[in-house]
Amino acid sequence: GINAEYGRTNTFSLMASSTSGRKSQKEFKKQKELEEARKAGTIAPEVDENGREINPHIPQYIAQAPWYISKGGPSLKHQRLQDQGDDYDTGWYMRGAYKQTKRVKFTKGACENCGAGTHTIKQCTERPRKVGAKWTGKDIRPDEIIQQFRLDYDGKRDRWNGYHPEEQQKFLELYEKAEAEKRAKKQEALNTFVPESDIQKEKDQDEIDDELKEREGYNNAPVSKVDPKTRTTIRNLRIREDIAKYLHNLNPTSAYYDPKSRSMREDPTPHVNPEDTVFAGDNQARMSGDTRKFIELQLYSFEAYEKGQEIHQQAAPSQAELLHQEFKKKKDNQKKVQRDAIIRQYGGEEHLADPAQKLAFAQTETYVEYSRDSRVIKGQESHLPKSKYEEDVYIHNHTSVWGSYWSQGKWGYACCHQLLRNSYCTGSGSSTASS
Repeated sequence: GINAEYGRTNTFSLMASSTSGRKSQKEFKKQKELEEARKAGTIAPEVDENGREINPHIPQYIAQAPWYISKGGPSLKHQRLQDQGDDYDTGWYMRGAYKQTKRVKFTKGACENCGAGTHTIKQCTERPRKVGAKWTGKDIRPDEIIQQFRLDYDGKRDRWNGYHPEEQQKFLELYEKAEAEKRAKKQEALNTFVPESDIQKEKDQDEIDDELKEREGYNNAPVSKVDPKTRTTIRNLRIREDIAKYLHNLNPTSAYYDPKSRSMREDPTPHVNPEDTVFAGDNQARMSGDTRKFIELQLYSFEAYEKGQEIHQQAAPSQAELLHQEFKKKKDNQKKVQRDAIIRQYGGEEHLADPAQKLAFAQTETYVEYSRDSRVIKGQESHLPKSKYEEDVYIHNHTSVWGSYWSQGKWGYACCHQLLRNSYCTGSGSSTASS
């Protein structure tokens, strides 16, 4: 009984202090003790306005109501779904609607321009009159119908509220009429320029061609449909003659294909005649034409800009091209001057002359076959490395490589029978002693 009385008196005192504002240190201490007593079960829990008990273990940020809906007492009503009622409006505003009654005389507070009493002259959408209705008293416009709706949450945010599908149907009908008229004019123009007999002949010929293709198995032709009236040809998206890069050569040791970038840089068929090659690698397209010149010009622009020269390849391409040509001329002249100075100083100009034609076309043992564009076809095939270690490299004064000797389940050197890889060679005496 004492605990209950203590709890009741403290509850009223704390409520009174909470309404006054900030709590004192003594009141705050009493509130903490009261909360601990409720959690321990020695004091009855708080009760809301409906007589339901409030769990004392609920955190404060849930149990405490916001300041704008706080009732002053303990409650969890702000956490429950509020019943808003069903008395919401479902209609929408009548746009451009006016009242049936019309005033004959201008009234005070009405629009000075048109005379309507539902808006002022600043809000008037009528054409400004030379003399307003306030002074003439003629042609006073009726009042607009102003409606007030009570909408729910979804009704306020419904973008299609007030939309009538019948309005859109008018536009659809108008569009269909225009399309039908276009088709009729097009058909009339085709009939004027193309006689009906020629159209029938083209149809018969197309039917014969389709039948022949079906018999011979040419259903996958790139041309899939021909319309003789419109004289248009519809092609498939993919040409059937195209072959993927990785299907030109199925040898696993051929050119590498990168599936991520879909690139094959080397030539997958180097043994094929270049004139008959369909795909010679991405490097051929990358390094052919004016690509090399463009790369040189771009590199020159970067280096010249870093050295303080005002040059930009994208902003002024003609200026960059002229400066690059002038730079190459100066560079060639500088090389020629240096070459002449070296020859004057040391001599040996006779060694710089072109060799004789008989030496240029001399026979050798190596056979290399070249194409018309000076590419190697045969004779210099690239070999794959067979080991990650360098071959025929002798370290630490050894005369044999590591792995040339095997003893007791270990590898070693055959020259000295050493079984440690980083050991120095001790000569043939060590091999004799170990044996």
